[in-house]
Amino acid sequence: MLRPIRTLAAAAAALALVSACNSASDGSSPGKPGGAGNSRGVSADSIKVGGIVSMTSAGGYSKKDTDLGAKARYMRANAEGGINGRKIDYLGAEDDGQDPAKNMAAARKLVQQDKVFAIAPMSSVTFSGADFLEQEKVPTFGWGTLPSFCGPRYIYGFNGCLVPSPGGTLNQTWPEGIAQLLGGAAGKSVAVIANDSDAGKFGIRTFRQGFAAAGFNVAYAKASVPATAVPSDWSAYVKEILESNDGKAPDAVVSVMQTPNNIGLFTALKRSGYRGLLSDPTDYDPALLAKDATKQALDGVHVLLQFQPFESSDAQTARFKADVKAAAGGQDVPLSMHTLTGYMSADLFVSIAQRAGKELTVESFQAAAQGFSDTGTLVGDRSEPKGQKDSFGCGALVQLRGGAYEVSVPFSCRRPVPFK
Repeated sequence: MLRPIRTLAAAAAALALVSACNSASDGSSPGKPGGAGNSRGVSADSIKVGGIVSMTSAGGYSKKDTDLGAKARYMRANAEGGINGRKIDYLGAEDDGQDPAKNMAAARKLVQQDKVFAIAPMSSVTFSGADFLEQEKVPTFGWGTLPSFCGPRYIYGFNGCLVPSPGGTLNQTWPEGIAQLLGGAAGKSVAVIANDSDAGKFGIRTFRQGFAAAGFNVAYAKASVPATAVPSDWSAYVKEILESNDGKAPDAVVSVMQTPNNIGLFTALKRSGYRGLLSDPTDYDPALLAKDATKQALDGVHVLLQFQPFESSDAQTARFKADVKAAAGGQDVPLSMHTLTGYMSADLFVSIAQRAGKELTVESFQAAAQGFSDTGTLVGDRSEPKGQKDSFGCGALVQLRGGAYEVSVPFSCRRPVPFK
């Protein structure tokens, strides 16, 4: 019962939808789930699910593979009989264009017009629709890299909460993995740079603390790069970074940005003569290897993964690859972390919904989530509601070398540290 991917209406229509729905919905809203027996999006034989993904963006960056990953997991669930006898009616992903207004409009459309039971996946650097979805009690699943995935009752990160509030914990895969590559963190310095956005500012806040907890001297930590356009001149940023360690270059430069920014920054650093370690959490995508200039810019970069690398030979990875191939019409398609984001967002939704039983309501779903746990997934061991406060603590690093990715720090689960 899978439908083709849908696109947003024209910008004017989207803005009109936002304006029309600007006030909080009342008890008569079609998005109001109400009590048991009145479950939005659930019929006798189907469960309606939608997604919100940055399929396009002003800078050309796209997370479109997220939609394919979700489709792949839902196709397998349906082939296995659905969720307790109900097939998943996946509407595809709405494109928010990394625009807060469009993110909100997409959330309202899916709930009030399409009447979905859940949103899985939600993948964007903006999540302005979070408060609305929480208010409307819509189970929502995505990559927990934004604060909205940490704390709300109805919003879940497929690998837990990665941007915790005080009292939560920090995943130490990145700082401890880089320390392993450098032969230890003692006496080593790191520079962390991000976009001037909500996601960038939270990234700086968390990774500054995480690297310090691992024993690094955090010589530089700024969310200073414009979020709306890729700089044409990186010289000012490079100068600051290369002088941040008491006038010297740091041992590692960590970028909490997307691919176009990483290409510009890393190219400028290499041209300046920088020979330290470079790392980011974004550029694990075989499609990037199609262009020689991109391969050269990212060669040697260690990429943070919060899931089992595709180069792994375990059964879970093999099943993921087979599912994606089936969803792509039997074709071998390049895999990316966006594909995995969609797949694992859908997987967590399916796994919890299965345990909610035949009488699926928002209430029964939430009750199942409160005692949910499983082991050995592509993101390690999962547990709720732990994942709404803490990360699942697992990850790996891969390095692009000679036009191919190699595992530089194997997948493992590390003890998280308290976030203050």
